[in-house]
Amino acid sequence: MGRVTTAPSTHDETVARGANRTRVAAIVLLVLAWGSTFAAVKIGLDGAPPVLFGGMRSVLGGGLMTLLALWRSGPPRLRETWPAYVVLTLLNVVLFFTLQTLAILELPSGLAAVLIYLQPVLTGVLAVPLLGESMTRLKLLGLLLGFAGIVVVSAGALQGHVSVLGVGYAVVGALVWALGTIAFKRYAGQVDAWWAVAVPFLVGGIVLCVGGGAVEGTSIDWSGRFVAAFVYASIVGTAMSWSLWFGLVGAGEAGRAASYIFFVPLVSLVIGGLLLHESLGLSLLVGAALVILGVYLVNRRGRGAVG
Repeated sequence: MGRVTTAPSTHDETVARGANRTRVAAIVLLVLAWGSTFAAVKIGLDGAPPVLFGGMRSVLGGGLMTLLALWRSGPPRLRETWPAYVVLTLLNVVLFFTLQTLAILELPSGLAAVLIYLQPVLTGVLAVPLLGESMTRLKLLGLLLGFAGIVVVSAGALQGHVSVLGVGYAVVGALVWALGTIAFKRYAGQVDAWWAVAVPFLVGGIVLCVGGGAVEGTSIDWSGRFVAAFVYASIVGTAMSWSLWFGLVGAGEAGRAASYIFFVPLVSLVIGGLLLHESLGLSLLVGAALVILGVYLVNRRGRGAVG
């Protein structure tokens, strides 16, 4: 009589559970890191011009990632893959950081955040024709609910003067970020994941530093508060966060991974309330509920593809 064994199945389930725990931990770390970085950047901008500060944190974060990439993967294969690195540098660093900064300068911060966080919706929609990902009715509803949650959370900042130019900067910035996410997913088989963070942020940061220094000047207040914010924004908000982000995008569907960043503004508001004494209201609870429901629907395996 033959013996029935369940070892392979048990092993596969154990591996799957381990991978799921790792993914959840990466998502939590990413949301906490990006959410807390908003406060660090706000402090840092008190001591340095905005584009220059963005370039500086990008150079330091990219430099640290370069050392890690050399240790993990050896030198990059730039001769064969340089076009991919050029695209990633332009989209994810030079254009996105510049447009994000210009939007924040032209608009109330809440409105800028709402418009920039169109990115998950745009990523989910664009990933259908550009990456061949599916778009179910539940997924589309979840993306829209998640964005509605961000709108509700930021409702208090949607009043006052609204710059049409600023709105344009923010919306184009969201589109650039979405295209940068899709570009990374498309190039994932061609470029090393570590170098996909290191090269764009190191090179793009240098471009931003040169441009920002030329336009804004190089006056910096090197106070202890500024240095702490700069180091945190560089290591946690740039090197670690973007590595986690690209890791999540590379391991699954771009649209599903993008839905998790709806949580970032919620964390940012809570941290801003605790550390910077910014006001929190009922809108945070209502918005958080919409975001949670939206992310659940995006990541639920549903039927009924759209279109």
